[in-house]
Amino acid sequence: MRTVVLASFLCFSSCLASGAALAGDPAVPVREVMDATTTNWQEGDHEFQDLFDEPRLGRLYSKDFVEKYRAAAKFPAYDEGTSPFDYDVIVNGQDGCPLQDTAIAVKGPKDGATEVDATFKNMSCAGTEPEYQKVSTVKFLVVEEGGKPVIDDILTENFDDGNFSSLKGIMVEIAKQGG
Repeated sequence: MRTVVLASFLCFSSCLASGAALAGDPAVPVREVMDATTTNWQEGDHEFQDLFDEPRLGRLYSKDFVEKYRAAAKFPAYDEGTSPFDYDVIVNGQDGCPLQDTAIAVKGPKDGATEVDATFKNMSCAGTEPEYQKVSTVKFLVVEEGGKPVIDDILTENFDDGNFSSLKGIMVEIAKQGG
């Protein structure tokens, strides 16, 4: 009996040390966001998928992210809209092509979260020149809340300088400035 208990304890301890016993797959919420974004940029008829509708807000994002989104959403970008953004926050623009070469990779710990990178090409249809074939990177910071992985921030690459901007930071600024 002692052997079974000891073996069980050692197995459980090993799982805890690796994070496997408690942590879910941090790529899961990122994959859902990227699948929706890919669908939104497809050619042809399809229903737009809001990345921040109520079901997704409650399921994919951290409480802190949702709080900041709701504060910013009080100031919609358009008179008839509900979103504080006037652009696609994943592709970081209003114009683009169907996403190509989309990939998701768990990068590891960063600032108390797990970084999950999504890469894609979103201007390939505009031409064969190198600037249209550039691979874009979006960094998702994923934390665990309530035993499941949720997105705590989305970092998008600035076209001008290559630095990354925090979507939570942008939402805070929108709420401060009132739109």
